Amino acid sequence: MSRPHRSALYIPGSKPRALDKARGLPVDVILFDLEDAVTPGEKVVARTTLAEELGKGGYGARLRVVRINGLDTKWGKEDAAAADNMDCDAVLLPKVNSAADVDALAALTNKPIWAMMETPLGILNALEIAAHPKIKGFVLGTNDLAKDLNTRSRAGREPLLTSLQLCLLAARAHGVVAVDGVYNAFKDEEGFKVECEQGRDMGFDGKTLIHPAQVDAANAAFAPTAGEIDLAKRQIAAFAEAEAAGQGVAVVDGKIVENLHIETARATLAKAAAIAELESQ
Repeated sequence: MSRPHRSALYIPGSKPRALDKARGLPVDVILFDLEDAVTPGEKVVARTTLAEELGKGGYGARLRVVRINGLDTKWGKEDAAAADNMDCDAVLLPKVNSAADVDALAALTNKPIWAMMETPLGILNALEIAAHPKIKGFVLGTNDLAKDLNTRSRAGREPLLTSLQLCLLAARAHGVVAVDGVYNAFKDEEGFKVECEQGRDMGFDGKTLIHPAQVDAANAAFAPTAGEIDLAKRQIAAFAEAEAAGQGVAVVDGKIVENLHIETARATLAKAAAIAELESQ
């Protein structure tokens, strides 16, 4: 879980120019899209285009995830078969409602599976979906979810908070990556930063993006800050000193530090190290 998933950018699988540009973007995850970003008339050709571009390589250490069309569509099963032979790290299934949907895809691919959590039934079944042995990631599809729930769009996303938290609880219970939904107003830099901070505060690993201009802000929001890294180091040092003196707790900045805080501190340093390694490649 220390591997960074701060920024997950959707890239249309039908556009060679965009696929090539993605090789130079400082994103942690690329979501190669065969679904919403590809028109019906381009879907078959997009499979070939994406397979060819992935075969060329050049994406470095970025996690490569292919979003297929739903298995209930005329493209889904062929997408799954094609993705199974692509040079990618996982297959992303849209509109997952239950573990049975994951079973259906698992019968078609040996790749790890990520689930789009974007339907009311999927949210209610988040725990069983996260528990599936093939599931490695959740991607929140907040646009589709808001449509199905008939919510109004509001700053702060209060109408969606229960759904977001249910997915996070399920993901954390089973060690699954959880990536927050998109922010549609890609030119609203301040609003995007606020929503990134909200997602990070809630516990998400990163945010899905619709435009390269959002990458830097997402990477910054979901990375440990200099202050958090400094505090983690001081907590670990103080706790080690306390243990050497036969004490079970330490005090840092006037606050008690116990073993649970040390686990968090070590995770913070591990994530910072993983980010530094990724950015050096």
